[in-house]
Amino acid sequence: MRVKTNKSLICFILVWQILLSNPVFATSVLHHDIQVNLDPATQRLHVTDRISLPEVGNTAFLLHQGLNPRSLTAGVEIIETGPVSGSAPLVAYRLSMPEQQRHFTLDYSGKIAHQLTTLKESPGRISQRLSGTISKQGIFLDASTGWYPYFPDSLHTFELNVELPKPWLAVSQGEGPKIETHQERTKIRWREKTPQDDIYLIAAPYHLYRKPLENHEAQVFLRQDDTAIADRYLQVTDHYLQLYQTLIGPYPYAKFAMVENFWESGYGMPSFTLLGPRVLRLPFILHTSYPHEILHNWWGNSVYIDYQTGNWAEGLTSYLADHLLAEQRGQGANHRRTALQRYRDFIRSENDFPLIEFRGRHSTASQAVGYDKSLMFFHMLRRKLGDAPFIAGLRSFYRNNRFKTAGYEDLRAAFEQVSGQSLKTFFQHWTERNGFPSITVQDISVEKGSAGYRLHGTLLQTQQEPPFPIEVPFVVQQTDGSVSQLRLFTDQRKKQFVFDLASKPTQLDIDPWFDLFRQLDPSESPPTLSRLFGSDRVLMVIPSKAPDQLLRAYRNLAQQWSEGYQDADILLDSEITQLPKDRPIWLLGWENRFLDGFIDKLKGYPFALEQDVMTVSTSSHSKSNHSFALTQHTLETGQTIAWIASQSAAALPGLTRKLPHYGKYSYLAFEGERPEIRLKGQWPITQSPLRISFSLEKRLYDAPEPAALVTAPQ
Repeated sequence: MRVKTNKSLICFILVWQILLSNPVFATSVLHHDIQVNLDPATQRLHVTDRISLPEVGNTAFLLHQGLNPRSLTAGVEIIETGPVSGSAPLVAYRLSMPEQQRHFTLDYSGKIAHQLTTLKESPGRISQRLSGTISKQGIFLDASTGWYPYFPDSLHTFELNVELPKPWLAVSQGEGPKIETHQERTKIRWREKTPQDDIYLIAAPYHLYRKPLENHEAQVFLRQDDTAIADRYLQVTDHYLQLYQTLIGPYPYAKFAMVENFWESGYGMPSFTLLGPRVLRLPFILHTSYPHEILHNWWGNSVYIDYQTGNWAEGLTSYLADHLLAEQRGQGANHRRTALQRYRDFIRSENDFPLIEFRGRHSTASQAVGYDKSLMFFHMLRRKLGDAPFIAGLRSFYRNNRFKTAGYEDLRAAFEQVSGQSLKTFFQHWTERNGFPSITVQDISVEKGSAGYRLHGTLLQTQQEPPFPIEVPFVVQQTDGSVSQLRLFTDQRKKQFVFDLASKPTQLDIDPWFDLFRQLDPSESPPTLSRLFGSDRVLMVIPSKAPDQLLRAYRNLAQQWSEGYQDADILLDSEITQLPKDRPIWLLGWENRFLDGFIDKLKGYPFALEQDVMTVSTSSHSKSNHSFALTQHTLETGQTIAWIASQSAAALPGLTRKLPHYGKYSYLAFEGERPEIRLKGQWPITQSPLRISFSLEKRLYDAPEPAALVTAPQ
């Protein structure tokens, strides 16, 4: 499962609604001294909050309905002004008090109990949201819950003292926990002196593990005692905190904690992450989603997001976590190609939007814009400036905006200041426009000159939208063994170019490392499952001759996935004589009458099927205890067909749930009824219109990818 790190979406929706009607930057800072008593059995809380207001600031606040706040301070009156629409039922209040009054105490109590809601993001892919709850399973409270007086145009510092039944522990951001045990109750204190845009309160019967680090502490909160898992998280926390401090600047909090949630989630809060019980135990999470969560403490959880001008933090976090780690493994180009594939597969003109309109992920399409397009934006900015100015710009942006609200204009100012370049046009085109360029070349020729060779050609932008300003990488390999790396800037439909070379060229590659945010040609990327998951219209073909139990399992899979499509037909293979060519197709089952035709089209790929054994690349798996998913596409029509098969009906519910999270792959093999992944990969690319050979040799050579982003100590 791929965890999608996000600031709490429910909190964001509330804040955004408020800011739309009252567009004020959160610049004032108030302080809370909160005493809270929680009772999971009755789902109730009792709070006393002593609030210190800034000299100037709003005196209106929000609170969950039914809490009935009262003032304990003479001369301070609470006036209810009405309900507010949000993810949880909220009530707006305003304070009536003397002008010089800056301190007052509120007291309130009541029940907070909401249910998990399910959000369908794409076929077969769902996420769960919670507007806050106090329950026997756990406690989750944030600003959108309205559990504390939330002043929309202010940031908050706090001291939080929580009382709970043993063995429960409470988690929040900042410094702590200081724990005191008294008979059947436990008291926990958290403190945060830096301005926050939310105050979180998470609680459960936790086991706490701690490791002192230099200037910080690593912590793990697990619902079951598991020292081995805790130790793994404590070790990698130290590693990634050091990495990002070197890259960006000092870690802004006293601790970082991995906290186990009571539903499947992947949230990044200030100084901790809230991971679901199944997610956190996946071995690859430690070096994929977990560093993404840690990095959010720089981007989004200390430099806050100006949602009115676009959520830049998800893309920058994806670039410096997921992408950087792939780049360090020599897989940067492949990671960028996958990002371009997702954008192509899930985005169409009707659901496209510019980066300045991205607020948060609510679907796979919005993720393709806010994560993948934004990731490519930051990569192009890095290529434009160079590594050293790019890193200097990151450090400047962080240094100047810690615990402030910032947007794309603040990013631009930081990078302009360190580079001395005007980036206004670059930011306008890539953050304020829809669409992306599609490039090709024509009229390629080579001529011999007196001092060497000349390579001529024309670069075209063929998209319907107006031309983009792009700087296109060209890599030319030559007979003397040298490799020339060249760049061509154009903001025109057509741009002629001439490159002088010392020796005869043997191969020309245009954007071989996928440095540009652009439309991929179908031949540049392999067929993948995401081409089907991202489609609006599909056909699902079920094997009529499958055993009854398998047939029911295939039909259940098809019906569950069909709910995520605008138009999905489910047919038995006996109901059609041939496969249509106007839409992607899911073929299900070993017994499917169209399987032989599907396998015939896999010729040319490293694939073989012999009796009971399927071999992909150099890996062989028996069909008796394995389930498979394979893809192929026809370049002429652009049609993609995927085949899913298992001999175990018990394995198909697991495949139904898991396959949507493996969208970037061409082929997959799973073992057993659970089922467990055993093989994943992409078919090799054998041709591209942006790769031109001038040699009689059939072999094409891949130019070595540029080095990963490296840093020096500050």
